[in-house]
This record gives sequence, C-alpha cells and structure tokens, in this order.
Amino acid sequence: MIHGGFWRVRYGLNHAADFCNALAATGFAVANLEYRRVGEPGGGWPGTFEDVKRGVAFARERAGEYAGDAARTVVLGHSAGGHLALWVAAEIPDLTRAIGLAAVANLHLAHSLALSNCAVGEFLGGSPTEFAQRYAYADPARPTPVPRTLIHGDADDIVPVDLARGFPGQVIEISGANHFAVIDPGHESWDVVLDQLRRDRSSSSLDANTSSDPRP
Repeated sequence: MIHGGFWRVRYGLNHAADFCNALAATGFAVANLEYRRVGEPGGGWPGTFEDVKRGVAFARERAGEYAGDAARTVVLGHSAGGHLALWVAAEIPDLTRAIGLAAVANLHLAHSLALSNCAVGEFLGGSPTEFAQRYAYADPARPTPVPRTLIHGDADDIVPVDLARGFPGQVIEISGANHFAVIDPGHESWDVVLDQLRRDRSSSSLDANTSSDPRP
C-alpha cells in the first residue's frame, strides 16, 4: 500500500495505517510503504520514483517472513499513492495487479486543473511543456502487462473522477463516494476493494495449481 498526500512531506504512511490494518485483519500480508516526498532531501523527482521501486522490491523479498507470497503481489495506492501504484506496474511487470484508489491517474489533467496548488508541477519540477520527458516517464498509463484497476468516487472534490475516466484499465466508480471513502473500511467501497483482491488471490492460486500439474 502506498499512501497519498500529493507527494508532500507533511503526509506520511500513518495516513494509510487504518486501511492497512483492516486489510491485514482479513488475512492479507500488507506492507505500508514510505517514500521520500516533496519538501525533504531527495523527494519528488526522481527520488520518489526510486523509493517506490525499491520499496516494492523490499516488501517482496520479506514477504515470506509474514506468510506472504511474493509471486502474488498487488500494489495499491491512494490519491498520489495511487498514481505511484499504477506507475510502478510499468516498472515491475510481474505484479499481480495495481489498484489506484482515488488515484491521480492523469498528470496532464491534474496539472491543467492545478490540483492542490499545482502539486503535480511541484512534484515533477515544472510543467509538461518544460519537462515533457519527466511527464512521459511518470505517466501512470504507460503500457504494462499488469492489470490495473481504478476505484474512484464520483463525489471526489480533491481528485475529480474525470482523472480516472478514459484510463487504459478497469475503472469502477462509486456513487456518492468522496476522496477518502475509498480507503475507509466502514464505507461500501471497502467491499469493492476486497472483492478485487480476493478475485486476484483466487485466480493466482488457480494459475499456480494449474502450472504445477504434471498431467497433459
């Protein structure tokens, strides 16, 4: 799980703690990842990206110590963390799935809307015109074999649902849900998240059993 907060230093991993604890209580091995953020040394471009890749790799290396299976890794993220979860799927192509929860899934649109006082420009160091290559590299819609799912509330006034519409992946809109409802275990969107995770777990188990079957 990768927390949100528009990539800024004042928002840390505690923001996702309740969500992670609730996931763990349902039987998943969960890693709550931290990364350098804008406002601290190395945060933003390119340190945040490096940290996310290393964090996912480290969590997979340690998965067995927590009854997890590195071969069945789903990366989730909320808001700006949703952007990072979708992005890392293009960097680590053997993930089971990437799930963006109210994700900043369109950097160009987020910049044009100046979301959170133009957090995207702050994160990448400038505009798409100034840093076209950075925006291309950071694009969460880059091609990948990893399935990607976006779960977004249509009442989100922090990251509008328009950023999810048209994304190359599965998009699930939750009627009446705001920005934080999608990480609230008490909201109806919680069942949507769990349903997706359980489907992937069941599918991965079936694939593993099939691949190990010596019969023709």
